[in-house]
Amino acid sequence: MAKRPAKSSSFNKLSRSKPHLGLWLGWALVVVLLDQFTKILVTGYYQLGQSAVVTSFFNVVRAHNPGAAFSFLADASGWQRWFFTGLAATAALFIVWQLAKHSSQRLFSFALACVLGGALGNLIDRLWLGYVVDFLQFHWPWLDPIFSGGYFPAFNVADSAITLGALCLILDELLRVKKSA
Repeated sequence: MAKRPAKSSSFNKLSRSKPHLGLWLGWALVVVLLDQFTKILVTGYYQLGQSAVVTSFFNVVRAHNPGAAFSFLADASGWQRWFFTGLAATAALFIVWQLAKHSSQRLFSFALACVLGGALGNLIDRLWLGYVVDFLQFHWPWLDPIFSGGYFPAFNVADSAITLGALCLILDELLRVKKSA
C-alpha cells in the first residue's frame, strides 16, 4: 500500500506561498484608508492654518496644498489640479501593472504598494477637494538655511508612504545590483 503524503495545514501553505497581487493591493488600500482617516480627523478638529504644538520639533497643522511636493506649482491658475490628477491616475495604472508582473518580489512590490497607496490617497483629495490636506510639520534650527524658520513643509500619511516606497525602491535596486555583482 502506497503512503499518502502528509496533509499540510492551510497555514503552512500560506506561509510558503508567494505573495500575490491581492496582498499588495490590500496594503495599498490600508495606506489609503489610514491617509484618509487621518485627514478626516485633522479637517474635523483644525481650521485651515491652525496648529498644535506636540513636541519641541513637531506640530500638527492644517494646510492645503493645491500643488505637488513642497507646494510645487501651488500658485498656478488651477490647471495643476488636473495635471497632477492625470499623473497620479497614470502612475497608479502603471504600478498595478508592475505589481501584477512582479508580485513575488517582496521588497519591490511593498515599495510599489506604498507609492500606489500614497498616490491614491492624494488623488482622492485632489478630486474631492481640489487640494491635498497636509498636517505633519517638523521643524529644527538646522533646517533654517533651507526652509524658512527651520520648518520643513507640512506633509501627510500619503506623502510618508510615497517616501517610504521610494526609499525601498532604491534599497531594492541596490540589493539587486549587489546580488548580480
